[in-house]
Amino acid sequence: MEKIIDEKQQGNALVMEPKSGNGKKLMIESYGCQMNFSDSEIVASILAKEGFDTTQNLEEADLVLINTCSIRDKAEQTVRKRLEK
Repeated sequence: MEKIIDEKQQGNALVMEPKSGNGKKLMIESYGCQMNFSDSEIVASILAKEGFDTTQNLEEADLVLINTCSIRDKAEQTVRKRLEK
């Protein structure tokens, strides 16, 4: 069964189940296509093994990642505006 990701979730921070013992916080936002959302989940899973749990709160994040591509111009422009914040 193929996983369908709602691209209307653009810009929402990824939330994954916290892992016991992790003390660092990661905030990751995805923009663009379904592949970007999938890639963000993979990155968050890898970083969970390195001690990071996800957060939706920018102020408590130790690491902030914004995932996009340059294929979709609207996604790229949205990220550029987001980076200003």
